[in-house]
Amino acid sequence: MSVSGNPSQARGAAAGLAAAVLFGASTPFAKLLVPGAGPLLLAGLLYLGAGVGLSGAAPFRRSDAEAPLRRADLPVLGVVILAGGIVGPALLVLGLARLPGAAAALLLNLEAPFTIALAVVLLREQLARREVLGAAAVILGAAALTWAPGALEANPIGAACIAGACAAWALDNNLSQRLSIRDPISVARAKTLAAGTFNVALGLLVGEGLPPATHVAGALLTGALGYGLSIVLHLLAVRSLGAARQAAYFATAPFIGAVLAIPLLHDRLAPLDVAAGGVMALGIGLILRTHHAHEHVHEAVEHEHAHLHDEHHVHTHEEPVTEPHSHPHRHAALAHEHPHAPDTHHRHRH
Repeated sequence: MSVSGNPSQARGAAAGLAAAVLFGASTPFAKLLVPGAGPLLLAGLLYLGAGVGLSGAAPFRRSDAEAPLRRADLPVLGVVILAGGIVGPALLVLGLARLPGAAAALLLNLEAPFTIALAVVLLREQLARREVLGAAAVILGAAALTWAPGALEANPIGAACIAGACAAWALDNNLSQRLSIRDPISVARAKTLAAGTFNVALGLLVGEGLPPATHVAGALLTGALGYGLSIVLHLLAVRSLGAARQAAYFATAPFIGAVLAIPLLHDRLAPLDVAAGGVMALGIGLILRTHHAHEHVHEAVEHEHAHLHDEHHVHTHEEPVTEPHSHPHRHAALAHEHPHAPDTHHRHRH
């Protein structure tokens, strides 16, 4: 797979990196809000901000641009909400209460390898040797950013909670691939509103007090951009690239957060941080430059998703249409060769 030869994959890579930028940027902003709110309430407000922001944006979009959610999608959506929006944050809070910050940050890097492992085992995604090396470089760079002497001398229960949170998010990431052909705003809105409502209610139940109004507004705004828009871009990247490659791109978020913490929190980048950023950039470059092409067969299928009229979508319309657009359509069997990634039409064995 080389993104330079495939516009869809290039857009997916851009979306994946943009998602990491937005999420990474939200971290130092969220840290500014920590003194005024409990962890569950803050997480809930960030998710609610995402849901409210996406709800406000939905009416301004073309109704025919994306495939709507279907009743058959609800079981998968429910597991995504449960794993990524409820179980993951709850385990994270439990782990943070038992671990020093450095150990927790280091263990949070498990999300990327867990996601990649599930994608390869469950979704049959294939990574070339260069992509494996690139993903490893990104993950090692992210781990170096959070490394501190003695960081792994951690509470076993706390470590297990953080690892469990990463496993929950890895499951969320991989199941989200099944929903990525649906309207990403609808998927992200359902997830963030449900997760936000649950976490706020749980925070109030355990006695966390509401933060000042300025902190509430800051959390909602940070959530709208750093969570809502980021999740939408993440889904678009998973749609084009698959869960494994997007996990590697998204693992760059800690470095982005570290860079933005310099002006916001008056932090400094140590030489190790700069070196880690260089290793991550090298890993991203390896993934971007990997070429994956071979002869493959598309079986006949009928489905609905956003598409352009390309070599995989050769059909006519009675009325003029605007691209991209979505409607039920049928693919005839097709055998050909071209650069591709494990997107909607290229999830096959090798």
